[in-house]
Amino acid sequence: MSDPRYQIDVSVTTRYLAAQSQPEQSRYAFSYTVTIVNNGELPAQLLSRHWIITDGDGRVQEVRGAGVIGQQPHIEPGASHTYSSGTVMTTQVGTMQGSYQMLAEDGKRFDATIAPFRLAVPGALH
Repeated sequence: MSDPRYQIDVSVTTRYLAAQSQPEQSRYAFSYTVTIVNNGELPAQLLSRHWIITDGDGRVQEVRGAGVIGQQPHIEPGASHTYSSGTVMTTQVGTMQGSYQMLAEDGKRFDATIAPFRLAVPGALH
């Protein structure tokens, strides 16, 4: 069972960006909006991110970096932080998953899991 002091929940919504995509050149752009909710008992700061992006051909790209979109938000218990970003793939369908590395107010570092989610051109999946 996870420690209730360190409970971060992550939800993601995605959108295909047709205007920024070039299917004839195998370029498919997607945006994703992430909501990070601190359901724990302690304030926590997002220090870094780790994404695993897998395209429809099974190619994997890993992305690591400080914060999200240039920020390292501090999230109070019961509060949330939402941001939007994007990615480009060479296939119509892919997945993303990963984790955020968090620092609780008491000094404990812990990971907040980002469950796999799908990126797909509308109509690409039946």
